[in-house]
Amino acid sequence: MREDAGRGERVDAVVIGSGAGGGVAAAVLAQAGKRVLVLERGRDLTYEQIGRDHLRNHRIARYPHRSGPDLEGSPRVAVDMTGREQLVRAHEPGFHGNATLVGGGTRLYGAQAWRFLPADFTMAGTYGVPAGSSLADWPIGYDDLAPHYERAEWEIGVCGDHAASSRHWARAKAYPMPPLPEGPQARALRRGAAALGWDVLPVPLLINSVPYAERAACTRCQHCVGFACPVDAKNGSHNTVLRRALATGHARLQPEAVAERVICDAGGRVTGVRWVDRSGARHVVEAEVVVCAAGAIETARLLQNSPTRREPYGLGNNHDQVGRHLQGHAYVWALAEMDEPMHDGRGPGVSVATLDFAHHNDGVVGGAMLADEFTVLPIAFWARNLPPDLPRWGALNKRYMRDNYRRVMRVGGPVQEIPSPHARTRLDRHVRDRWGIPVARLSGTTHPETLRTAAHLRERAREWLVASGARRTWSGPVPLALHGGQHQSGTCRMGDDERTSVVDRWGRVHGHDNLYVVDASVHVTNGGVNPVLTIMALAFRATERLCAEW
Repeated sequence: MREDAGRGERVDAVVIGSGAGGGVAAAVLAQAGKRVLVLERGRDLTYEQIGRDHLRNHRIARYPHRSGPDLEGSPRVAVDMTGREQLVRAHEPGFHGNATLVGGGTRLYGAQAWRFLPADFTMAGTYGVPAGSSLADWPIGYDDLAPHYERAEWEIGVCGDHAASSRHWARAKAYPMPPLPEGPQARALRRGAAALGWDVLPVPLLINSVPYAERAACTRCQHCVGFACPVDAKNGSHNTVLRRALATGHARLQPEAVAERVICDAGGRVTGVRWVDRSGARHVVEAEVVVCAAGAIETARLLQNSPTRREPYGLGNNHDQVGRHLQGHAYVWALAEMDEPMHDGRGPGVSVATLDFAHHNDGVVGGAMLADEFTVLPIAFWARNLPPDLPRWGALNKRYMRDNYRRVMRVGGPVQEIPSPHARTRLDRHVRDRWGIPVARLSGTTHPETLRTAAHLRERAREWLVASGARRTWSGPVPLALHGGQHQSGTCRMGDDERTSVVDRWGRVHGHDNLYVVDASVHVTNGGVNPVLTIMALAFRATERLCAEW
């Protein structure tokens, strides 16, 4: 392990992570004239370097891929429900990883751009608190975020249907782009929804449906979710806010830089960050403000690995809240064989959704958005979409895939999880990464109440497919497990009481006026929709106020 190779650099702000929250924070700060250093643990990969490998990508994470953490040097420890520990690498089940490269998950995501519903912010008040859960209300509501949702939709770029969306959210301004065209599966699902009396709407996407911001429109290729965009039509932090931050001349991006700890002075005030470069050399950067946006697991790990005399268990962690309430999304699904081909080979595939079951379902807490699926790679079809009674190899399998690849349709969605205080990430006492930093130790599961909600939504998915003309359907139950993957959230939850939360309603870590968190760590609950637009909106809100007060 090498000693410090650099010391004494000073900036106004350090932003740790370049994904949805970090990119927004860097842009707001840099455009306000602040000197910003963005530390990104991943590489700055080109489209060609990421590649379009059907076997090695974030949609089928069974093999090592280029957009994850260092394969051998950045493991995690997963603890199952029996207490059995297992060392897991970045592409293995139980790691609960996200894309690790410049742009973070926004480089490869499916780009669903949902606003959280007003009721998503008041889950405990709406439903009560299930025994043993840590369900709670947010200290802010939809109206607090609405202008920041709008800013994200316009500055980053969202296509959608304003009139249809206005039936679910109060909206002051239309989307900047119309929705992408719909294909045969959307037409079938619209017929089914009409027969059932359900409301549907186009899925809003952070994708250019028309040329926007001097970048091309989507070419409707088959490699969207899990892949980089070949024409730069998918709008992430890397090609929007982060690019604008760097264009000011006030921001600098440092890829392959692992933040090791947040540094404080003798009085406990945050003064900077110690980070490790690709060669293993340690550097210290001094800053007036530190902004954490490394994702729910890595942000919690960083705070826990930054103890002081005043906070011996890590920054913001005197009440053992950092790392708790880890959640993501349990996904429900149903599949169907249709008489006619449902897939025309044009992406991104996901197009139509219903929010009728996001809340107020009889006898369960919360709910989910249900939608059709992204274009499915053949290997993903084999791994996830085959009927349960079909052999997984041999002539029958091959014949079924040839005959039905275009006829099988999937409907599903992200169930709003009921958080558990026992679902958490901590520092492992024995395992360290290649830089000598304790790795994340993941344990616990979602609260069992989540499974009852999932079972209800699973039946609604099947019902929709039957009404849409399915000749056969199948599905599977959601297991009691930890769902802390690409939608990971909750480990530094927002609240007014430092005994039950980590940050205040503006994202400041309790007890620190210059330490912020602007990723999904702060989510009290994670909604029944994809969370990325909420991450962006919260980052705009927090850093706008920071700059106004600075």
